[in-house]
Amino acid sequence: MLTPTKIHYHKKSRELELVFSDNQAFRLSAEYLRVHSPSAEVRGHGQQLPILQFGKKDVAIQNIEAAGNYALKITFDDGHDTGLYSWEYLYNIGKNQEELWQMYLSRLEKEGKTRDTSVIQIHQL
Repeated sequence: MLTPTKIHYHKKSRELELVFSDNQAFRLSAEYLRVHSPSAEVRGHGQQLPILQFGKKDVAIQNIEAAGNYALKITFDDGHDTGLYSWEYLYNIGKNQEELWQMYLSRLEKEGKTRDTSVIQIHQL
């Protein structure tokens, strides 16, 4: 199993830097981690498609703590703190970051949502 040899949160850029035992290195933004949270709240309790997270452009990480020797528990400044980011999950979303990010941006556009927190989302009744 691949494990991180370095974990560092860069507050200014709001990026989590991870270096794994195979020397793969990733910088994952707080927004990226938040919208790809492995929590049931985001994953949708067994639904096929995760619940779309939007307006998270300015989210930051408030706290990071180890969950045993297998994961990180990340608390975001929007109050979200229920996902456990396993080493395997972090590695996979790091390795597939470009593709996953493009899929996220496409879905936002398709559903008429935005990354921006200052834009009020108006729903047609």
